[in-house]
Amino acid sequence: MNPCRIAVGSTRRPKLQAVQEATASFAAKLSPGVPLEIQGHEVESGVSHTPSSREELMQGARQRAEALNKLLAESGERADYCVGLEGGLDVAVENGTRHVFLESWAYVTDGSRGHFGCSGSIEIPELLAEEVLSRGTELSIAIDRYAGAVGIRDGQGAWGVLSDNLVTRQESFRLAVVAAFAPFYNVKMYRAAADAAGM
Repeated sequence: MNPCRIAVGSTRRPKLQAVQEATASFAAKLSPGVPLEIQGHEVESGVSHTPSSREELMQGARQRAEALNKLLAESGERADYCVGLEGGLDVAVENGTRHVFLESWAYVTDGSRGHFGCSGSIEIPELLAEEVLSRGTELSIAIDRYAGAVGIRDGQGAWGVLSDNLVTRQESFRLAVVAAFAPFYNVKMYRAAADAAGM
């Protein structure tokens, strides 16, 4: 029996573990009786090192998945699904005040269609927002300085630092992956909605 192959556009441990954990939770719906095989590949996002808008986050996640799909096709490999993950910032203005949120996004494609999913959002301190948005410091470097640690993005991530480890980087990406895969594992609901809309 051939496994259901899921390729991830990253080799970073928190991202791979997030996909592993997410897909394990819906594996029986996605590919009943078929084992899942998850492999990481390093690909470029095509966006800035710290995306600073929801649109750029979505673009980065999609471009990672599409670059991975192309890379596999050119090397003669195949995957049933390609997953792109992107973390960064989204800026909103409410009541005249700027608020900057950390978000994690996922994009999943089976080669013919694709869907997005997002984690929740957590507001980052203004000092950290200034460092990243105004001074151009990469978020991973700024959060290391802010927390007085090294290599945070390969562990708890900025999510863990900001939420006091109640939500880690891995958990934020897990939620984004569960959401992005929903049209693939919950086909009945999405097909019914499309049929009702006459699509």
